[in-house]
Amino acid sequence: MQIYMVGGAVRDALLGLPVQDHDWVVVGATPETLAAQGYLPVGKDFPVFLHPDTREEYALARTERKTASGYRGFVVHAEPDVTLEQDLARRDLTINSIAAPARQQTASTHFDPDFSALIDPFGGQRDIHGKVLRHVTDAFREDPVRILRLARFAARFPDFSVAPETMALMQDMVEAGEVDALVPERVWQELSRGLMEARPSRMFEVLRDSGALQKLLPEVARLWGVPQRADHHPEVDTGVHLMMVLDMSAQLQAGLAVRFSCVCHDLGKGTTPADVLPRHIGHEERSARLLKDVCERLRVPVECREMADVVAREHGNIHRSAELAAAATVRLLERCDAFRKPQRFADVLLACECDARGRRGLQDSPYPQRSRMLGALGAAQAVQTQPLAQSAQAAGQDGKKIGEIIHQARVKAVQGFLASAAA
Repeated sequence: MQIYMVGGAVRDALLGLPVQDHDWVVVGATPETLAAQGYLPVGKDFPVFLHPDTREEYALARTERKTASGYRGFVVHAEPDVTLEQDLARRDLTINSIAAPARQQTASTHFDPDFSALIDPFGGQRDIHGKVLRHVTDAFREDPVRILRLARFAARFPDFSVAPETMALMQDMVEAGEVDALVPERVWQELSRGLMEARPSRMFEVLRDSGALQKLLPEVARLWGVPQRADHHPEVDTGVHLMMVLDMSAQLQAGLAVRFSCVCHDLGKGTTPADVLPRHIGHEERSARLLKDVCERLRVPVECREMADVVAREHGNIHRSAELAAAATVRLLERCDAFRKPQRFADVLLACECDARGRRGLQDSPYPQRSRMLGALGAAQAVQTQPLAQSAQAAGQDGKKIGEIIHQARVKAVQGFLASAAA
């Protein structure tokens, strides 16, 4: 039995990056062999075991044979006769197909990789040095998830290019309908991980170049070529602006819900009627309707879809909030549900800041609307609503009237805040 560290752990170590997870492959063993040594079986589709002490994953070397369309149509062969090279050959990218033999620590069951004796049959080290994302073998085409994974790696390693032959292969896969077989949960899983990478725009760039974006997110794909408003940056179309907004969200270290909101806040501009271009009148409501379709299709988590809906509907009003009087400001806070969900509202404002600064020449500009709206929310929150409600109830007022009294008290408090801020 021989053990090797493989995959992302080896890749990241060679790139000088922190190694988060250690993945190991075992050659020349059976499930019974590992079970007898205390390893715990966890794999359903193929034999994967947890180390009895470290709980790291150890998988038996395996091959895979395509039997049907999509990413589930595989037959797995995991037997002692499967070689390390055969196991590496089934992997997606050359940079993920490097193995380091394991050395057992003295008087311990733990293993350390030996990076002085790397096994690299497909040129992964060459492509790490050349900063290239390249498929290992033509078997890449058998799993459409690999298109999403490669796009995600492009976002993680933005200075890596995609090998021309790999891009051509992905385009062939899209044309053959392989992407159509992807299940929503897996698409969202990969997209959400890519959104959290260093430069998420690269994921969309690769998906668009391969043709996969048009299949998976047509609402986003059709934004390219749509002109921006003349008072924004007319030399950049809406698709390019969207990518700048998304990268700004990464620069500001925003969370997933904010980044997803940045992707979807302008979807309605892709369906703007010709007679109102490039003003995009009414694009907020169109964006909200399209967002609902995207969320249902990809089964997006509730937290992400709810925040994205607020951003889609209200980002224009938040941008213009400096022009709003106290009453309109409080109504905006109410529509955003800011009193019940103040932290989400803070994230909504962050998404709006990403939108405002995701423009050429404005990347370093301040966004005073954020502090103004947070200050207004703080002033309105300071209103003691319980005494007001109790006093109104004692006077025989109903629930609607009590709500109006609280609203007016908040307007007065925001009025005072705006006056002091302007002084």
